[in-house]
Amino acid sequence: MHHADEPATDHPVVIETDFHVRYAETDAMGVVHHASYLIFFEEGRSHYMREMGKDYARIEASGYRLPVTEVGVRYVGSLRYGDRVIIRTWIEENRSRRVSFSYEVVDSNSQKVLVSGFTRHVWTDANGVVTRKPDQWSG
Repeated sequence: MHHADEPATDHPVVIETDFHVRYAETDAMGVVHHASYLIFFEEGRSHYMREMGKDYARIEASGYRLPVTEVGVRYVGSLRYGDRVIIRTWIEENRSRRVSFSYEVVDSNSQKVLVSGFTRHVWTDANGVVTRKPDQWSG
């Protein structure tokens, strides 16, 4: 998954986040609502950034934003209230003005990937003008 802006590596760094499915994330049948997976992606992405020393709060404090520009989700299974879930997150693409994250939502018990997807983001300044990524994001 090597890209021109990144050093050559065989595999991307994958960070795992785990938690129990909360009641508010489910529908009337107790199944995780399809839109809740976007929240799971956000939690995985935030945890990834913290673990990699690129905390989003610090990025914002330095005048940058990273809004979502595109989302893709593939559902092959579902989770229920109380299930333990693992979110695997990695950077799929890291370019000068955009970054893409990929995700796998895994049932902690069975280790099956139930949902996979991606989010694409563009770097902007505080006024929403597209800009180049901050230096601390290059390494």
